[in-house]
Amino acid sequence: MKQEIKVNPFSLLILRVALSGIFIVAGTSHIIAPDQVSKRIANANFGNFAHLFGDPYTLGIISGYAMILFGVLFLIGFMVRYVAAILFVILIPITITIQMGNGLLHGPLWKNIALFGGLLFFILNDFKSCSLISWNRFK
Repeated sequence: MKQEIKVNPFSLLILRVALSGIFIVAGTSHIIAPDQVSKRIANANFGNFAHLFGDPYTLGIISGYAMILFGVLFLIGFMVRYVAAILFVILIPITITIQMGNGLLHGPLWKNIALFGGLLFFILNDFKSCSLISWNRFK
């Protein structure tokens, strides 16, 4: 059953701006202070999980640039579904490494779960009308 639900395009823009802001700010933090990211990973209960992907210091820098790049692309509305999927994948190891070891009552874990939900919303729904740029005019 396919049911159409009308959504205000401006509300989609607000949601996307709010979600992208978190990734842009977190990415900036990772680039400015990769040593702090490395320390957080070292102190995390599941910190060894991050070591499967490489050196925590380097991972902090790489993830920082990735979050800024894809956060900005998400903000402007460029290929929203795909960019949301990439941000979703970036968030998985961060959530496992940093948030999962602190228990279910840990607030930042639920913030990440909310981020997953917001990203899934854009992955599962194709909204072409909520872009700050119109990709169609470039085709």
